[in-house]
Amino acid sequence: MKHLLLLLLLSTTIAQAQTALRFDKRFVECEDKWVVFRPDKEGTYSYGFIYIDEQAGLTHQVGGRFTIEKDGTYTRIPQGLDSINMKVRLQPNQVRVAWLPPAAFTSLKIKATPEWLHFYKTDTVSAKHLYRWGFLYNSWDESTKALTYLERAQQLDPKFCGLAAELAYTYNALQQYGKAIPVAQRALEATPSDCYLYKELSYAQLHTGPIAEAATTYVKSTSLCTDKAMKSEIAFNIAGKYYQAKDRKNFDYWAKETRKWATKGDQFATNLTKMETDFSN
Repeated sequence: MKHLLLLLLLSTTIAQAQTALRFDKRFVECEDKWVVFRPDKEGTYSYGFIYIDEQAGLTHQVGGRFTIEKDGTYTRIPQGLDSINMKVRLQPNQVRVAWLPPAAFTSLKIKATPEWLHFYKTDTVSAKHLYRWGFLYNSWDESTKALTYLERAQQLDPKFCGLAAELAYTYNALQQYGKAIPVAQRALEATPSDCYLYKELSYAQLHTGPIAEAATTYVKSTSLCTDKAMKSEIAFNIAGKYYQAKDRKNFDYWAKETRKWATKGDQFATNLTKMETDFSN
């Protein structure tokens, strides 16, 4: 009788574990994971595998559908040929999914690691791979994880194209401004026309020292950088600092600099107008 009770308790625990799907994971938290989407009105669940395609980014390989029985077991729903090998490119959003419990793999006839995944794992250690993964995680606002890839890439090839700017961006996003500055400065010595580097350098300088340092960076960018949007953003960030300090005279100067490069009606011009209105009230 004692063993029977233990068996019933174990069966109940397994059933509960299988049905306890927690829909609290963003797609970006699910690299190389089987995931489940919220059920439809009929109580049917869709599942699939999320991985990163180097070119396309985060991708959902559609798996299929299932229902959960009263005893907690998963019942796979046969799929038509039209659903085989269907891929969905994932964009940053607020959708939440659940990780598929390993206990369900057998009933759904899947393996923890799909056999086809090795085609996307041919390069996992080069600077190119590490930079790309860092870039992708940054695009999903996962800068902490992005940094783990970018710093490894820097160790392998600090001069890899685009790496310094992405690394400086990441340090700024994590409020590690003191690390962003030397990275951007060294890279600008080799690529003095890189607008992205000027933007990240000036942004870090605005958070670590006198505004004059960021202003000097802006002046350099105006003659060497050709991207008007970047120059507009640098000037706008400086104007924002003077706005916060309630320094109308210097704010007006940098608002004028911003409008030299801003497109009429863009976010910088629109926000400047709001700031000016606030100063007047």
